Amino acid sequence: MNPCIITCAITGAEVTKEQNPAVPYTAEEVAKEAYLAMQEGASIIHLHARFDDGTPTQDQNRFKELMDAIKQKCGDVIIQVSTGGALGMSRTERGQVLDLSVEMATLDCGTVNFGGDDYFVNTVNDITYFANRMNDCGVKYELECFEKGHVDTALKLNRQGIIKAPMHFSFVLGVPGGMTGEERDFMFLKDSIPSDSTFSVAGVGRYEFPLAKLSIQHGGHVRVGLEDNLYLEKGVLASSNKDLVRKVKMMIIENGRSVATVKETRQILGMRE
Repeated sequence: MNPCIITCAITGAEVTKEQNPAVPYTAEEVAKEAYLAMQEGASIIHLHARFDDGTPTQDQNRFKELMDAIKQKCGDVIIQVSTGGALGMSRTERGQVLDLSVEMATLDCGTVNFGGDDYFVNTVNDITYFANRMNDCGVKYELECFEKGHVDTALKLNRQGIIKAPMHFSFVLGVPGGMTGEERDFMFLKDSIPSDSTFSVAGVGRYEFPLAKLSIQHGGHVRVGLEDNLYLEKGVLASSNKDLVRKVKMMIIENGRSVATVKETRQILGMRE
């Protein structure tokens, strides 16, 4: 099988140090966690920006500070910035990071409930806005899909020439209010995308490792990290993102695949060398 890409979502916008002290906030902490994840095999670092007190932000200057710190410590690792930001942020606020020299970014493909009164809004106009911005900037997008309707929206925009091929999907499953992370859900989404597309799976909470195994076995790729799951196993907090990356790396090897290098990742995803 083809090499398996590991993406590590090192910090997120919502998880806190109160939940797990390893969640990084500062530039120094973020760079260290990115480096440790890269050392274990992550070729993509999925990045949200936070201020030193943990407050989420899409501020350009803060993103640049974090990106520079990661590049200085990690060299050629791929930094995938989030345009999702945090709940309640405007389209313009979320997209300002694209004004930086960005190689890869997430493109959320639909609205999803996040439990209670929280909901993450991505209208068709939002999706089109971000796709056009990324096309203009030469940014490789990862199409984040929380359920089947999001996949259908991405495919429709692809037919309209707004979302360009080759398409790389990320199935984010197990979010409260979104699609669950059972095997049937994964298979449904996997079988809904074109055969020339690539896909990765991000399982939230208890779904992280079961979905990682399924994706590995079906030729896909994997995202892990403290943004999605704070535990190495039930009742045992991960001491770092590296614990989660190391666990999925062993799953990849046990299933007869290799871990993709940064160079292989760019080739697999059709990115610029």
